[in-house]
Amino acid sequence: MLAEMRIEGLGVIDEATLELDPGLTVVTGETGAGKTMVVTGLHLLSGGRAEASRVRSGAQRAVVEGRFDAPPGSPAAKVAADAGADPDEDGALIALRTVGTDGRSRAHLGGRSVPVGVLSELSEQLIAVHGQNDQLRLLRPAEQRAVLDRFAGEELLNALSEYRRVREEWHAVSTELADRTARSRELAREADLLRHGLAEIEAVDPQPGEDDELVAKARRLADADQLREAATGATFAVTGSAEGDPDAPGALGMVADARNRLASSEDPRLRDLAPRLAEAEALLSDVGSELSGYLESLDADPAVLEQVLARQAELKGLTRKYAADVDGVLAWAKDAQERLAGLDTSEEALAELDRRRGELAEQLAEQARVLTSLRVKAADWFAQAVTTELGGLAMGQASVELVVSTRWAEPGDAHALRVAGGGGGDALVHAGPDGIDEVELRMSAHDGAQPLPVHKAASGGELSRVMLAIEVVLAHSDPVPTLVFDEVDAGVGGRAAVEIGRRLARLATSHQVIVVTHLPQVAAFADRHLVVDKSAKGGVTRSDVRMVADRDRVVELARMLAGMDSTETGRAHAEELLEVAKKDKRKR
Repeated sequence: MLAEMRIEGLGVIDEATLELDPGLTVVTGETGAGKTMVVTGLHLLSGGRAEASRVRSGAQRAVVEGRFDAPPGSPAAKVAADAGADPDEDGALIALRTVGTDGRSRAHLGGRSVPVGVLSELSEQLIAVHGQNDQLRLLRPAEQRAVLDRFAGEELLNALSEYRRVREEWHAVSTELADRTARSRELAREADLLRHGLAEIEAVDPQPGEDDELVAKARRLADADQLREAATGATFAVTGSAEGDPDAPGALGMVADARNRLASSEDPRLRDLAPRLAEAEALLSDVGSELSGYLESLDADPAVLEQVLARQAELKGLTRKYAADVDGVLAWAKDAQERLAGLDTSEEALAELDRRRGELAEQLAEQARVLTSLRVKAADWFAQAVTTELGGLAMGQASVELVVSTRWAEPGDAHALRVAGGGGGDALVHAGPDGIDEVELRMSAHDGAQPLPVHKAASGGELSRVMLAIEVVLAHSDPVPTLVFDEVDAGVGGRAAVEIGRRLARLATSHQVIVVTHLPQVAAFADRHLVVDKSAKGGVTRSDVRMVADRDRVVELARMLAGMDSTETGRAHAEELLEVAKKDKRKR
């Protein structure tokens, strides 16, 4: 439970400390005094959103500190231990939240800086805040289903967990089957394209580097006359005249003559040069032979050139489609063969997925049926309990019912599930994450009245009582020790207000209850009464919180009774309210 809360620089509150009772604590005060800042502080301690606008004007930051009792071994103590937080010597946990004027906030727990999410986890185990916004949220069908599941307890929550597990697997298999089916057609098209490309390349049969060789060959064929002239001149210069003219011996003849002259010399130094000329002679002989071979191979036939150009055209047809050159085309063909071998369009794999999907669909339909059955049973109990509570809140003729219906699948629903329908047929339902059910809270204002959705059947004051009745019913199955109600009694007065106070006091026997209220009938049932006072000094408005008892409490209740604090009649009415509350508590 929350033993104490300190607020500093939040809204109109400069600095205040709230000591809270283990039973029912009420917070009252004039309109605009800052009662809602108490709830805002609780929201901040619960990890709620921080807003710079909440920081008091002139203050550098707002600070909210809470002192929680969290027994060792409790879920809250485990959250704190996991975050590395240390309890105080008396076992209490100190939670701290600060908000700066720049909107940045910090969180501390047990003297250690922690992420804000840790405070959220802690508050889930310790405190639940209910306000008018929560009433509006409870009007949504999804919230009504969540309320029913919460009331139904562990058996339904376990069934819901199993349903979600099966649904997740069913959805994964269904998605994979759809993807594989679509991909199967895509892969078949890809395989056809690969086969076509490979057949086209195989028909042309390109060879590595062939495109470069053809370019060179085409150039030689086109320039054959010039090349022949150059090669013939070079041959003549190297080997001399083909007729053996002694006046044109060529380089080979001249070197041979020089070698002979040196070899026959008497001087050893000249003879030593002869072998080197022999090497030159051998080199010139090789060059001459190659030039002769070149001239013999040089082809100037236009038909050959035409063949080369035609082959180039075939290769260009491939390079335009598959790669920049012939080597790239061959690499594409190799990769295509590997991809083609790896494409899996197996009908057996698709059939196995389809079988598994059908198996999971049957399991999911059964889990959904179990969920629906548990919800229908819990809905009857819940409606009876809420109707009973309404009788104690001056709505004796009203009754509520929780209708559990099926959500049918719409065309193209990706989560459509086939279930057994009435008359032996099948029907398609929407298998959402919370089941196939829709839940709607309906109310009959009196006997014989047509049940209508609660927001249409109830007035503003009646709606507050319905929501309070729901909270009281849920509280018996709620493990959270501290319940906070922020003006849930709006629009209520008279005898109904007394009954609300009585119900909250009864709830405080099993939970710590904190109520922000404007009704004296509710405040009279408090075990501890806190008042938020507003004052203005020097043009600065500030509020503080004080506890009232005895005479001061009578004065506050009289003020709440239409501002009758200065009259004997008002104080008498206030004392009468307190006496009624005391008698009611003594009965319990």
